[in-house]
Amino acid sequence: MITIKSILCPMDFSDASKNAYRYACEFAKSMGSKVILLNVIEPRPIAAEMSLNYIPLEEDLAAAAKEDFTPMLDQAKAAGIDVSADVIIGIPAEVILQQILDVDVSMLIMGSHGKTGLSRLLMGSVAEAVVRKAQVPVLIVKANEKEFIGEG
Repeated sequence: MITIKSILCPMDFSDASKNAYRYACEFAKSMGSKVILLNVIEPRPIAAEMSLNYIPLEEDLAAAAKEDFTPMLDQAKAAGIDVSADVIIGIPAEVILQQILDVDVSMLIMGSHGKTGLSRLLMGSVAEAVVRKAQVPVLIVKANEKEFIGEG
């Protein structure tokens, strides 16, 4: 029998990652697994001569991500799911692969692509890198994934 003790679910709050979160919760409910949500903030290079326009710093982005996690955590806990969330600053694929080892993850569920534009291309390459190197099963969920059939 396959035992899935913990599921890592990287989140960038795109539609694909929100669908991955739904899958992670369904797997967790049916297998009694813990869900670990993870948001990775890529460090931004700082130009030598910056204008005075406000550019969110990594710490500001981390605080916003933690705030975005709150309703997700509340929803999962209300459904009886053991869930936690973490925000880490670093290179997304590297951080995700390291978290698989550090928190003894049994399975990874993540979105196929992140937000639109350049971020979409980057997240696609993140998913590809993670699939190639992960030593646990990986489920990739698309943004346009159809709704679950027959929930309950």
